[in-house]
Amino acid sequence: MRFIRLAAPVVAFGLWGFSAGAASISPGDAASHIGESATVCGLVASAKYAANSRAQPTFLDMGQPYPNEAFVAVIFGTDRAKFGQPETTLSGRRICVTGQVRNYRGRPEIIVSDPSQLTE
Repeated sequence: MRFIRLAAPVVAFGLWGFSAGAASISPGDAASHIGESATVCGLVASAKYAANSRAQPTFLDMGQPYPNEAFVAVIFGTDRAKFGQPETTLSGRRICVTGQVRNYRGRPEIIVSDPSQLTE
């Protein structure tokens, strides 16, 4: 019983510390987090599966529709089967994407390779 009384505050403090580090950012703020691991949350304003492109990417444009998107979550064709048809199922929905924020041609993006990186 004594162990439980001592462990409970330690566990609670540990969970608080974890959740504080997992704060989400908006698509518009993603550009100031290039090179960092972050969770970007926002509305999928437009989505497209580029089936005829070399890597067959699926683009989930957040903040604003393409070509004015503030942030892009990219799912490459090699990982697409894990997500079904995300351009259909996620368009117009609020999602959170977790991963390394990269700069691609002046826009922040996260490459999504596992469904655990994506939550609604």
